[in-house]
Amino acid sequence: MRDMAAAVAGRADGAAGCLCVLCGLPAAGKSTLASRIVCAAAEQGWRGIVVPYDNLIPEHAFRIKGGEDSQDMHTEWKSHRRAVLQCIQQFLEDPDVRMEQQSCSLINNTAWEKCIQSLTSESFPSDEAPFLFLLDDNFYYPSMRYEVFQLARKYSLGFCQIYLQCDLESCMRRNHSRSQPIPADVMMEMAKRLEPPNPEKNSWETQSLSINTSSNLSKCDIQRVMDLISSALNNPLSAAEDNTEQKEADRQKCANSVVHQADQACRRLISEAMKTAKDYQITSEDMRSLATHLNESKAGLLHHLRQQLLQEA
Repeated sequence: MRDMAAAVAGRADGAAGCLCVLCGLPAAGKSTLASRIVCAAAEQGWRGIVVPYDNLIPEHAFRIKGGEDSQDMHTEWKSHRRAVLQCIQQFLEDPDVRMEQQSCSLINNTAWEKCIQSLTSESFPSDEAPFLFLLDDNFYYPSMRYEVFQLARKYSLGFCQIYLQCDLESCMRRNHSRSQPIPADVMMEMAKRLEPPNPEKNSWETQSLSINTSSNLSKCDIQRVMDLISSALNNPLSAAEDNTEQKEADRQKCANSVVHQADQACRRLISEAMKTAKDYQITSEDMRSLATHLNESKAGLLHHLRQQLLQEA
């Protein structure tokens, strides 16, 4: 590992960089692993920071307001996630330029400033020391991780993913001991939706590693992680390699069009169903329950439709 790290640090074109995605269920051990990686990175002379999405994205982004359906909530939440990547992008372009107002309004500014302090710390004698962004979030959909891949590709950085595989029971037990635990039903829903990295299906997920975190992390686990990051640093992505990104964009565009049409059809059917229910003088409580059930069914249908379209494209 040290030989590879030396090769990375000795690149002639300036500082090497890597965006590393940590994905898995809440309480799977992502924050603990991130801390261990930062320490191991410092021993290699790398500048490492953790980007904790939970601290950067305000709590209200995850709440469903009265009269707001799941699609609207998802759109707002997605905007906050993209704001985090915009901040990373702005830092990559010029570390001395503060965030644009649009991005600042969507994330916790103080938390972001704290994140990047270690990258600009005087404890590193050279600006050419390799840097490492550890993105700490659930990242349960491939589309979430692909946005990070795109950013790494745009700036010719290394990219890798670490999937923390931990059984739901262990995660829920750890989560329960937290000061602000996530509701059990939310945890179970995340477990259903979680789609681990799949290099066989997605070629861009080749640099991925799965580690079992149901028990304590071992030195071997950390060694494997550092080897993966070293490999990613030593093999940065290049926008000129192939047209993978354009193909993916075309697939996404096609899927978005079909899903949009399906969404409009579902909305019409839900509207008709609610009107019929009202004609039958169903109680207000049952009406709310019916609306929630129909919207959840619609969200599930659209998600599975999108995944099926992307698989077949």
